[in-house]
Amino acid sequence: MGRSINNQKSKITNSLRIIAHFDLDSFFASVEVLNNPDLKGKPVIVGGKEKGVVAACNYEARKYGIHSAMPSKKALQLCPHGIFLKGNYSEYSRFSRWVTNIIAAKAPLFEKASVDEFYLDLSGMDKFFNPLQWTIDLRKEIMKETGLPISFGLASNKMMAKMATNKAKPNGFLQIPHGKEKEFLAPLSVGEIPGVGAQTEAILKSYGINTINDIYNAGPEMLEERLGKHGPELWIKSQGIHN
Repeated sequence: MGRSINNQKSKITNSLRIIAHFDLDSFFASVEVLNNPDLKGKPVIVGGKEKGVVAACNYEARKYGIHSAMPSKKALQLCPHGIFLKGNYSEYSRFSRWVTNIIAAKAPLFEKASVDEFYLDLSGMDKFFNPLQWTIDLRKEIMKETGLPISFGLASNKMMAKMATNKAKPNGFLQIPHGKEKEFLAPLSVGEIPGVGAQTEAILKSYGINTINDIYNAGPEMLEERLGKHGPELWIKSQGIHN
């Protein structure tokens, strides 16, 4: 599983934090396509065809508006010719362990956040190597060994690294240089901040707060009036400050 990055951050001194976030792209669907090449280029949806919800789907399926947690019936309506699969969760676990082992053999400190998501703390390692190139090389190794597409973001904290990954997808990478966090965030929609759900996004937009820069300009007092104690926390996040 790896040691928690949060538990280790107090040990890092006199160095800028460098956090990498890795995310296996459309993980379940990617495993299915890898194991059955005939599925390549076709919309693949993992989950029940008529009951339940979509567990995962590839980018070909997303073109039809399908996304995770969508009711399977709606997904079928949007893409009747889609390939619906029940899923092979033991196989997904096998690939997840495979990727975990590759990362564990290379990374000095990492945290497995989910079956397909990892955080690596490279703080202080810039004294010995180029963190971006090291992370690029690790990504290449994972793809070569497993055949799976994977994206990563590199930034000063976990939130920024995850947001960089989201922008890098599919199958890419993005670094946000230290000091450029606020500039990167400013034009993005408020809903792109991790933890901002549909309800909070709707409240913010009802007050004309549409971008992350709008959140910053609104100020902590106004946000606290509208969102309670989470308002000032959101204002801090709008500057790229996080654990």
